[in-house]
Amino acid sequence: MPIEASCHGGETVFEVTEAPSSVTRCTCTLCAKRGALWAYYTPAQFRLLSPAENVATYLWGSRTIKHHFCASCGCGTYSESPDWSTGKPDFDNPKVAVNVRLFDDFDLEAVPVNMIDGKNLW
Repeated sequence: MPIEASCHGGETVFEVTEAPSSVTRCTCTLCAKRGALWAYYTPAQFRLLSPAENVATYLWGSRTIKHHFCASCGCGTYSESPDWSTGKPDFDNPKVAVNVRLFDDFDLEAVPVNMIDGKNLW
């Protein structure tokens, strides 16, 4: 069942095909400052429902990850990146990380939180 998410002001809205079974807390400097919890999807499982011009993008470091945020309220919404599960960027298998804190009508306490030590990994 699809689950919808929106930023604070409702200008940026997206949906994913299903609720996550777990979420990830990354300790890298960007994720820590954003306060996001992430769930990962394929591009086919993600759909932006609001106009693309409502979304702004931040590129940092290697510039391989597009960190998106609402151009109006500033909420960190989702990121697009290659798959990094092997430790190297796999551009043939992109991922979309969505900020689960933006999910509407979702019980965040019901799913486990995994931690990635991004502060020390990259």
